[in-house]
Amino acid sequence: MMVTLNITLQGVSADYALALDGEVSDREIKSIALEVVRSGEVPGLHIRDLAENAFDNYVVDRFDTEEGGRRIYLRPKVPFGATPCRVSETP
Repeated sequence: MMVTLNITLQGVSADYALALDGEVSDREIKSIALEVVRSGEVPGLHIRDLAENAFDNYVVDRFDTEEGGRRIYLRPKVPFGATPCRVSETP
């Protein structure tokens, strides 16, 4: 199955077409991303010396598209929702 892997790294987001046989784990997605970024296969993202643990704290999101395809997003964790928000009192 063909999927689009979107990788966000150092403020840059890029798509990479990826052929997968069945479901893959988050760990496998992170490993694939590490390889393709290091090799320069992702347009706009080539970091030859990318650290082995570069994606350790990243989140993997999976979405099916309306066209029947699949998108996988590899992105940094964000702090939104991590703490309760303060409700301001309105006069």
